[in-house]
Amino acid sequence: MDMNGERVLPAPRQTVWAALNDPEILKAAIPGCEKLDATNPTEMTATAAVKIGPIAARFAGKVTLSEIDAPNGYRIAGEGQGGVAGFAKGGASVHLTDAPEGTVLRYEVQAQVGGKIAQLGARLIDSTAKQMADAFFDNFAKELARTMAPTPETAAPTRAPSPPPPSVNWLAMVPREPMGLPLAFWIGGVLWLILFYLIVVPLL
Repeated sequence: MDMNGERVLPAPRQTVWAALNDPEILKAAIPGCEKLDATNPTEMTATAAVKIGPIAARFAGKVTLSEIDAPNGYRIAGEGQGGVAGFAKGGASVHLTDAPEGTVLRYEVQAQVGGKIAQLGARLIDSTAKQMADAFFDNFAKELARTMAPTPETAAPTRAPSPPPPSVNWLAMVPREPMGLPLAFWIGGVLWLILFYLIVVPLL
């Protein structure tokens, strides 16, 4: 089975390259992946649950990276055993190039299956592989966007709210000696007028 395609990813090539070498991102992107551990910089072990037509199986295997040309691409080879369901092995070449929208990822896949899976027919196997590839790149793009999202530590600091305008001290605006007379004189006069209005005026 041979398959090829490409996908435009909205991220710089160096960022895409780092994500392609991150086991946690790959684990989240690979459909059905249950475990993906790096044993060294070029090898990983993996466990994935796969369903092809009426056959569902859990494959365990090893993935090896070679022909590494950072950050332009590499070749990835793997093989897995699915018990009575059969086996799968193959390889893929991955190439990264710059694009105005970000990075173009191109891939060419060669794969071989055996056992009960091989009896399902090439058309079903090819369509399932295409669906899994589309799901992988959709998930990979989501994980890539998540890693690029700003964190509270890297986000631009928010502007502190402006302090409220100072309150006006109306008392300070009153002159200390209006018309040359002490302020107490004027206050007392006002009080006398109020008393006069409350007591005397009603009697008139």
